[in-house]
Amino acid sequence: MQSATPYRIREQQVWLSAERLIFWEEEKALIISDLHFGKTGHFRKSGIAVPQNIYKEDLQRLVSQIQYFQPKQLIIVGDFFHSHLNKELELFKKWRDDFPSLSICLIKGNHDILHDDWYADSNIQIIEEEMSLNHFSFIHDISVISHRPSAIKEHAPPTPNQSTNQPPNYYFSGHIHPGIRMSGNGKQSLCFPCFYFGKEYAVLPAFSRFTGLAIIHPEKNEHVFGIVNNKIIQLQ
Repeated sequence: MQSATPYRIREQQVWLSAERLIFWEEEKALIISDLHFGKTGHFRKSGIAVPQNIYKEDLQRLVSQIQYFQPKQLIIVGDFFHSHLNKELELFKKWRDDFPSLSICLIKGNHDILHDDWYADSNIQIIEEEMSLNHFSFIHDISVISHRPSAIKEHAPPTPNQSTNQPPNYYFSGHIHPGIRMSGNGKQSLCFPCFYFGKEYAVLPAFSRFTGLAIIHPEKNEHVFGIVNNKIIQLQ
């Protein structure tokens, strides 16, 4: 397993994993987005031949990260699951029984449409819109705050608390599956998933490898870490 890459935000230490998640050291938390568990099963139910091993590999990647970082909690910024119940989600329930002491908090995404009773039975805490903890806040789609279309550059960050003169919390979000385009010496180019860190918020890559990418265009003083050949590479 590749070692994690350190990054500091608001005097907090986080570690970027090439397995597409973040470990928050102070809170012993894994921050993760867009797992889309059950997506391959959803496609197969619709008659599209997608191998189930894609889902099993994603689940095993999550297990390996839990074993490596030893977190106390998972903070999932949306789209933990993809759609309605299927056999893959029953496999997830069996997996959940192996980690009974691990707290799982899900900030609901647009794909998280299972019944509340199912989440409760799986010991998953549900947050409907937004959650704050210590110096950070968590939301699925950052554009919701400003009521604008979902695009990184169109987000207007929250204003500071005027009564305390404290800056707003730093946000973590997902939803868009950010990617970065890298060009070679010729005209060829390749796209890779990435972590995006702006001044007021971050966007995590989709944990699931069975997703597309939305190419971002970072500006000066914004940081981007690409995931290339299972390694973290700082590109800006």
